[in-house]
Amino acid sequence: MTFVWGAYMNDGKNRLHLELGRAPIHRSEMVRRQESHARFTDDLREGKLNMLFNRNPRSRPATRLGRIFLAAFLAVVVAATTVAQTSRNVPDVTAMSMEDLMNMNVTSVSKRTQKVADAAAAIFVITQEDIRRSGATSIPEALRMAPGLQVARIDENKWAIGSRGFNGRFDNKLLVLIDGRSVYTPLFSGVYWNVQDVMLEDVDRIEVIRGPGATLWGANAVDGVINVITKKAKSTQSTVVTAGAGTEERAAGGVRYGSKLGDNTYYRAYAKYFDWGPSAYPSGMTAHDGWDALRGGFRADWTPTGANSLTLQGDMYRSRFDETLTVASLSPPYANTFPNDGKYSGGNLLGRWNRTSERSSMSLQMYYDNTTITDHSLFGDHQNIFDIDFQHGFHAGDSQQFVWGFGYRSIRDKNDPSFTVSLQPNQVTLNQFSTFLQDEISLLDNRVQITLGSKFERNEFTGFEIEPNARLLWTVTPNQSIWTAVSRAVRTPALTEEGLRLNQAVIPPGTPSNPAPLPVVLAVIGSHQFNSEDLLAYELGYRVQATSNLSLDLATFYNSYSGLRTAEPGTPFVEPPQAPTDIVIPFVAANKMSGGTYGLELFADWKVVPKWRLAGSYSYLQMNIHKNSDSLDPIPDNPNGSSPRHQWYLRSSVDLPKHFEQDTTLRFVDHLPSLNLPNYYSLDAHLGW
Repeated sequence: MTFVWGAYMNDGKNRLHLELGRAPIHRSEMVRRQESHARFTDDLREGKLNMLFNRNPRSRPATRLGRIFLAAFLAVVVAATTVAQTSRNVPDVTAMSMEDLMNMNVTSVSKRTQKVADAAAAIFVITQEDIRRSGATSIPEALRMAPGLQVARIDENKWAIGSRGFNGRFDNKLLVLIDGRSVYTPLFSGVYWNVQDVMLEDVDRIEVIRGPGATLWGANAVDGVINVITKKAKSTQSTVVTAGAGTEERAAGGVRYGSKLGDNTYYRAYAKYFDWGPSAYPSGMTAHDGWDALRGGFRADWTPTGANSLTLQGDMYRSRFDETLTVASLSPPYANTFPNDGKYSGGNLLGRWNRTSERSSMSLQMYYDNTTITDHSLFGDHQNIFDIDFQHGFHAGDSQQFVWGFGYRSIRDKNDPSFTVSLQPNQVTLNQFSTFLQDEISLLDNRVQITLGSKFERNEFTGFEIEPNARLLWTVTPNQSIWTAVSRAVRTPALTEEGLRLNQAVIPPGTPSNPAPLPVVLAVIGSHQFNSEDLLAYELGYRVQATSNLSLDLATFYNSYSGLRTAEPGTPFVEPPQAPTDIVIPFVAANKMSGGTYGLELFADWKVVPKWRLAGSYSYLQMNIHKNSDSLDPIPDNPNGSSPRHQWYLRSSVDLPKHFEQDTTLRFVDHLPSLNLPNYYSLDAHLGW
């Protein structure tokens, strides 16, 4: 059970909110592999290095009070209905109509502004109002509202977030951006979610695309794209102070100040801090997983002319986290478990120029990103990324819109090795080049739109990659549309898949598992022969505004994967060769897994009465992933059970008298067989003023 209170002040306008909820933290029971060092799990194949990162050997059990939660939710809804019907003079903060929702502007689908109703993709928008009323205190918590996403909290400072399957802490098939800046780490092709943060009050919206976005966004936009878009500085011309405390988030606070310089330049600056205390084992013993973070940043927007605009923004941060670490050793007891701590620090600076006219637009964006990770007793990593992106869109006649662009990225990575983890070479510079083009053709008085395009990329691991797609949108009536898409996307290798040496476990000498006189090291090793993972996706969707108060959005998909990662046994060897101290059994990265996934995602939004809105979603996912016949990977086919088959949530939002507001959310997440986790319900209640 979690209890949180908070206060919010915006230029003298005060808000208070109270949150009460139960959202279990599910730590996978991967620690069982620590008891048998000869066993490998799916997390090694998936590159999550769970033994290194998901260290605390406890699992907070899923609640079995689903029916009680449902009864409580219905009780709140019934009470809210009565109040909402009697509240006639309160300002309506749920006033957005169904037409407004369908006409909301998005940019992530086609790299241009378009309405949600005109997007031939499975897109969901989380608005600032959604974030505020949900009580979310982080980006991952806000993402729970998006259908089709799998969001799981591993412990107090780690998250696993995926789209349409393959969920894990370092999901390598999901591209995440903040204001157009990619935040995935080239080390694992995943996202350090405990580093990604913004002042949530400054978020304009979060655009979530389920399905491939590689034609415009490139490699790693395989199963989805998440774009966190903050407000323009002109929209934050005020002082905001936030403060909160709770049973787990012990302290949190932030301040943002916005002003202007002259008539055409606006800016804001912010700082925020939070401190999460450690969670607890089911036995009541305190876990070693607390963390805290301090972050600050700014944004400035200059509009010298009506056609030109310039943006400069940046952030700096530092974070400290606790964990329980288990590492292998060549000396007795051959595995050591101890409390450990680590640090993240870094910063980024982004500049963007936009030029628009009646029939064309141009954009040039450049950014620099620096991240340093120090995991004491394990490893250190230092990343420097420079990225430049240009795009140009224009009308080619009255029925065609064309957009093209090119990009360049330079990645410099330096790794501090240890006995447990090392990369070869430990210092590397990578260069990536890309270009894309896309043509959107309108037919039959704009009732039919055909989109054709492709991305062309060159990377230093696999060379040249092509990622095309074709999309069709048919506006059946002004209130309903059908869309379909066929896309190809690739997930390029990460640094670890090319040069990793992970000493996962050591089998002691003179034991039944190892009668040899030398200890045996079980090591996961990268390979220069590892190729890109490949996806061919088929999608079909339907949107309808059934009435002025009810809208529905349905998306279905079938994904065919090939070349997925496996860990193949290699030839054992001794090291060092001159005077051997151990025997190494390598498990080498290879592409010997394939299969398919299919499912559907349904979202419904119903404005019951002017002061009461109900929103809900249901997601179904079926995974049929298997190793190829020539694979000798000893790890079971656990990806099939790493993501929930069924998920749903129901949310009630009510405006109450005297400027009060009440929100209740009930969620269900199905069991995860590969992690031995049962299904669970969670109930979150929020009361604000």
